[in-house]
Amino acid sequence: MALLTCENVSVGYEGKPVAEAITFAVNPKDYLCIVGENGSGKTTLMRTILGLLPPLSGKMTLEEGVRHHIGYLPQQSPVQRDFPASVREVVLSGCLSRGRGPFFTRAQKALADKNIARLNITKIANHCYRELSGGQQQRVLLARALCAADKMLLLDEPAAGLDPQITQEMYDLIGDLNQSGLTIIMITHDVGAAIRNASHILHVSRTPLYFGESEGYAQSPLGSAFLKEANP
Repeated sequence: MALLTCENVSVGYEGKPVAEAITFAVNPKDYLCIVGENGSGKTTLMRTILGLLPPLSGKMTLEEGVRHHIGYLPQQSPVQRDFPASVREVVLSGCLSRGRGPFFTRAQKALADKNIARLNITKIANHCYRELSGGQQQRVLLARALCAADKMLLLDEPAAGLDPQITQEMYDLIGDLNQSGLTIIMITHDVGAAIRNASHILHVSRTPLYFGESEGYAQSPLGSAFLKEANP
């Protein structure tokens, strides 16, 4: 059974659509990359999947119980990059979606430490987040998202602003998470990386969109044209 299905969905703000007629499905262990031109509605779609925005029309369905087991790594703002907290505190905050009383529980602290180790940032766990490099900050935020991601991980341009080596390390990490059984939905402007890494691609566009396996995207009229535009 699909974890997420969208049937002829339109997304937007205040009744004004940004993207329309979106139909696709995400199954367990899929790795879906969402691509498209700037302003085509990729982030708006992701915010709708998260339940932060209602769909303007159509039907969007999450498998029962999935919504509370989704991790999310958004794009960072300059203010967020300057957040004055330790790495461990930032990662622990990812447990808030699981509920919290006056203090984090022993199990929540253990989960945070597990994901800190998983992302190989144990040595900087007590460092101040705002003093880290861009690549280190993304690892911290990914560890934070994993504290909520039992079933699905959503990422919005996780490699934005990173140098090529750190970008590849980030893609390798995401690929490993997918291989471990986590379902991935990722927005990216790097179409080549999407074709190499993802199992499926959704191209959001005002023209007829593409949804299908990554292997067929480059041969599709929409994919072929977009690749030429991205790599003139």
